[in-house]
Amino acid sequence: MLKLIFISPSSVSFELEQPSCYYALQMFDIFLNGEFLRAEDRNVFSIYGLLPDTEYVLRIKTADGEEEHVFRTESVSVTLNVRDFYALGDGKHKDTGAIQAALLSCPKGGRVLIPSGTYLVTALFLKSDIRVEFEKDAVLIGETDRHQYPVLPGRIPTEDGGELYLGTWEGEPDDLFASMITGIGVENVKVYGEGILDENAQNSDWWVDHKVKRVARRPKGIFLNHCSHISFQGIVVKNTPSWNQHPFFCTDISYVDMLLTSPKNSPTTDGCDPESCKGVEILGCRISVGDDCIAIKSGKAEFGKKFRTPSEQITIRNCLMEFGHGGVTLGSEMSGGVKDISVTQCIFRDTDRGLRIKTRRGRGNTAVIDGITFENIQMERVLAPLTMNMFYKAGSEAYVAEHFDRSPKPVDDTTPYLGRFTFRSLKISGAQWGAGYFLGLPEQPIESVEIADVVFEMAKEAEEGVIIMTPENPTACRQGLYFENVNHVSLTNVRVDGAEGEECIFHNVKDKTITVAQNGAEGREHV
Repeated sequence: MLKLIFISPSSVSFELEQPSCYYALQMFDIFLNGEFLRAEDRNVFSIYGLLPDTEYVLRIKTADGEEEHVFRTESVSVTLNVRDFYALGDGKHKDTGAIQAALLSCPKGGRVLIPSGTYLVTALFLKSDIRVEFEKDAVLIGETDRHQYPVLPGRIPTEDGGELYLGTWEGEPDDLFASMITGIGVENVKVYGEGILDENAQNSDWWVDHKVKRVARRPKGIFLNHCSHISFQGIVVKNTPSWNQHPFFCTDISYVDMLLTSPKNSPTTDGCDPESCKGVEILGCRISVGDDCIAIKSGKAEFGKKFRTPSEQITIRNCLMEFGHGGVTLGSEMSGGVKDISVTQCIFRDTDRGLRIKTRRGRGNTAVIDGITFENIQMERVLAPLTMNMFYKAGSEAYVAEHFDRSPKPVDDTTPYLGRFTFRSLKISGAQWGAGYFLGLPEQPIESVEIADVVFEMAKEAEEGVIIMTPENPTACRQGLYFENVNHVSLTNVRVDGAEGEECIFHNVKDKTITVAQNGAEGREHV
């Protein structure tokens, strides 16, 4: 029942392995070495303030019984306190140089300690094989002047005739301001603790005319470029200039028990956007942002076709997502493909959409999304729980006019593909626009959609809205399940309560199986 999911020299995170979503089935008490620590109500919880290389006995007690787990914290070779490098932590003097000196000076297996205080910084660069620990009340506060930040060039020619890509923006190489925490080619790093990274975008010009490139593109909260075996635990990352977390061509990255937050009206402040990454875990995190909570990407045409690197083997579990445009979004920059994604035991609350897939003609035949599973998800007041859109409107008016008509086109190397999608045990309440909208291409339909043991409860008082973004921008209010250009649809024990009109509409669906009728009506196929 108890699973150890993170350990450092001074902290640990556990996960209760049970079928509830984010919150535990019941409150439980935590004891450490026989002493009562606290009561807890979340499936993923953390303990801080431990000693390195020390054995501890953790015990949890519920109304149904007790469970015990013995663990030993990691050892460290040396601890470098940034105060010893003359970081002042008064929120007024610039501490970037002092903290960077500590990071660069830390030997393999060492720890950089950031004690309580407020440290004014721009961009800090990680180093391999170290630990970075934030004590409680340690705050990094972002410098508001963009001209104080270094720039990561988008393209740098290499001696062998190739290119080095340091900066990236929306799936393409571009000059990018370095992030408050930046990793370039580093490995074996843990960043953890009870500290706060306040990027301070609300007090700068990052969110003003945010689409305009001024010197370089806006920095991310934490940016990892070609990194491996990097873990984050506990820390809060807030008020980011753009995306909160952006691992780019990384492997084995984990985010545990973090809070990623920006105002819900802040522009393009996605929570976590893995791009062409393999082996990502997002466990027990709360994400409340101004754009997609999680958006899984793999580059636009150039990166996708050149490197053919999908985002794959991504696990999202026991997370709470609020206010974003989408709970979990795939695309629209996904030319390298997305596959083997598992989203389980999560709560989506007040997001515009739950699952949101965005692609279009031109993303390429490497743009394959396949093997996506959503299971045991609770959606509360999500306007449109499930949307899959292969006519996603983006680009110039000329591009839209050429590529977005509904007549079949030849299947070629520009045609994306959507494969198998499984939705099981979803409980959805307060949906407004529609239960689900699945729109494939006429020349390349969505391969299969399986929905089982799902109740869609529409809001009694609902407003009309744009359910998917296409050139037509179709609006809907309390619409049921809509399928167009899908090869195989399987519905088992699915119910739509409160839909206006038919619960299921099928247009150009090759075959459908409805094992349990919805309120006695199987819908009808529209041709």
